[in-house]
Parts: sequence; C-alpha cells; structure tokens
Amino acid sequence: MIRRSRRPLATALCSILAVAGAAGALAEPLVVHCGKLVDVRQGEVLGPHTLVVEDGLIAAVEAGRTRRAAAEVVDLGDYVCLPGLMDMHTHLSSQLSPMSFVDRVRLNVADVAYRSVVYAERTLMAGFTTVRDVGDGAGVTVALRNAVNAGVIKGPRIFTAGRALATTGGHADPTNGLRFELMGDPGPAEGVINGADDARKAVRQRYKEGADLIKITATGGVLSVAKSGQNPQFTEEEIRAVVDTARDYGMHVAAHAHGAEGMKRAIRAGVRSIEHGTLMDDEAIRLMKEHGTFYVPTILAGEFVAEKAAEEGYFPELVRPKAAAIGPQILATAGRAYRAGVKIAFGTDSGVSPHGENYREFALMVEAGIPAMAALTAATLTAAELLGVEEEAGTLEAGRWADVVAVPEDPTADVTTMGRVAFVMKGGVVYKRP
Repeated sequence: MIRRSRRPLATALCSILAVAGAAGALAEPLVVHCGKLVDVRQGEVLGPHTLVVEDGLIAAVEAGRTRRAAAEVVDLGDYVCLPGLMDMHTHLSSQLSPMSFVDRVRLNVADVAYRSVVYAERTLMAGFTTVRDVGDGAGVTVALRNAVNAGVIKGPRIFTAGRALATTGGHADPTNGLRFELMGDPGPAEGVINGADDARKAVRQRYKEGADLIKITATGGVLSVAKSGQNPQFTEEEIRAVVDTARDYGMHVAAHAHGAEGMKRAIRAGVRSIEHGTLMDDEAIRLMKEHGTFYVPTILAGEFVAEKAAEEGYFPELVRPKAAAIGPQILATAGRAYRAGVKIAFGTDSGVSPHGENYREFALMVEAGIPAMAALTAATLTAAELLGVEEEAGTLEAGRWADVVAVPEDPTADVTTMGRVAFVMKGGVVYKRP
C-alpha cells in the first residue's frame, strides 16, 4: 500500500494562510476620535476617546485622542459619541395619514415596498442602526431586511415579525372595516387565529416566510376599525401556544396590549415584551417584574394619535374617540412603570408618527420622569438585551458591532440634542457625517 505524503498540501495551505494573514495585517483600521463618549453600561459621559474599527467591529476603545495608523480618521472632537440607537417598535412599511385607511385597498404591494425603502433610510439617518418591525400588513419587511443586509439599499438592521397575529376581528385582522363580501374568513396564513392549533400554524407560517420574531395583538387597538381599543382578544391558552411554538423556532413574542387583562394573560403566557401597556395596573407591573418582561412604551405614538384625534377627518369616526382616550395616558404609565422598576426598552411605533422623528421619544421619556441616561440606555443596552444581542450590540466596547452615532451636545444635559444626529456609522460603514 502506497501512503501519500500530505506535507506538500499542508505546506501550501500554510503559505496561503500566511499570505492572507499578512494581507489582513496590512489592512489599516478606521479610527474615530470622539470629543466625549457615553458609557451606557456605567451610566457615565466620559471625556475624549478613540474608537478603532476593523471588519465592521469595534476593535478597541482607548481613552484620549490616541495616534493610530489608519485607512481613515474621522474627527468627532466636537461631538458626543453613543452606541447606535435601537428602536424596538417600528412599522417600516407604512406611515399614518388621513389616506391610510383607503390605502389598504388602493396600494399594491410594490407601492408599499418602494415607500418602505424611503422610511428605512430616514430611520438610519436619524441614528437608529437597529430596529424591530412589529407588524407588516403587506408582508414586505422580510424582503426589506434582506435588501439592507445585502447592501442593496440603506437602512437599519431589521428584526421583523412580518404579519402580526390577531384573532377574528382583532386589532391586526387585515379585513377589519371592509365591506362584508371583502372580509372573507382569513386564517393563519393571513395572521388570524382562533384556538391553539391555529396559533401554532400561524407561528410556523411566519417562520416559513422568514420572520425573526412574532407579534400578537393581545388586546384591541387604537387604529383598527373596531369598537374596543382595550378588550382582551386572545385566550391565555392561545397566547401560550404562540409563545411555546415561537420558542421552538428560536423566536420571541412581542404583545401589543392596551388593556390590563389582555396584558396579564400575555405576561403569564411568557411573552418577551409588552408594547404600549397603556392601562397597566399594579398587578401587571408585579407580573412583569416577576417574569422579567420588557416594556416598550411608545409614548410618541400616544401623543401623536391624541393630537390627530382633534383634527376633523384625520381618523375614521370609530377610531377617533379611541385615539383621544387612550393616546394621552401612555406618558404617565411609562413614568409609573419606570419608578416601579420594570425593564424599559425604547420604542416609538414610528409609522404611526413620521419615520425619522424617532428621537422625539427621548424627550417624552424625560417628561414622563425617566432620566435622560436611562432613556439612552433603553435605546441601546436594554434594547440589545430584548433582542438577545447584548454580546454584539448596545455599547461602545471592543468586540461589539461598529454602530456609532454622534450628537453635538451632551444628551444627559439636553436630551433634545438626540434630534440633531450628525454622524451615523453602522457595521463600520459611515452613512452620515458632520
């Protein structure tokens, strides 16, 4: 038997690897000099720091303005650097207007898709490098996410739920408000479920379509053409079937909820986050702390719909009183939840309010009694924890994604500076400069 020596092959491989390593060693990093740096983990605003960026990651964070051989140096000496911002409640495929309710039957999927490209870029340029999209009636955000990831279009990293799940007539039933012959009887494929078996099938359908997470509408909603904005719309058994099946497929569940009873059913069933939480009571707060449930307040959406409810003709008459009654209450609820120690992750419901104005949530959080640093942490480290990417994102630390934004003032002294983002980097790529 002839034994063939593997030494020539091994030698060749070593040579190739050595050349590749040398080439990699020659590639110089990008260096960012920050006048100040927000350390959200420690809750401090630090002095000058230098960020070294390689291969889309932060390779080093160095105190002071250090000298480095670099392919490019970005001088942000007059700016304050923060981790890329994260919005945990967006709807990138739409934007509310008086035409929105007509657009449901007027626009083609392609129309919705083209608009979503604009909304995604606006969101990124506002400093939000990562978002959750929690409800997409047209089914386009999976493709939007893929196009962003492929570098075809500009936008934030998108974690999408695809179509939200509702019960018949519930908040995300896509046929609400249509005439009878158009309503039909939508099922799990359209995101409408009745019973545990339907729940499991709907989750598996979202998985098949490429969703990253699941969104349910545990209670009525403000903007659906239906009477109640707060009644519970899922049984606890149905929610548990959704949560258990989602867990099998590596997904978490976000629950839209305004009313306390629907909220409590969702928390007990194991959802990851409560969205809006308007009428949260003491028992719901206790359950959220007990189960470690995240709260995404979306104060901005509440303020926006309350304002528009005063405009004649902006909303259908069935929607208008709900917007006027429920919207203004979210601000006080958010403050109470923060004081009680509930984990708060930043979310705006942008798509209700205009895309690119996500920053307005920061000022509203502060108005609710949430300190500016806590609001910034909610939009960075806590949001990363909600997504389960806290080892990759949410802080300016070595080994994290090179997602960096910069603003002209210290946001802990004046949080409105978050509306003046001058620099945006995502994954080591600069999208906006001073």
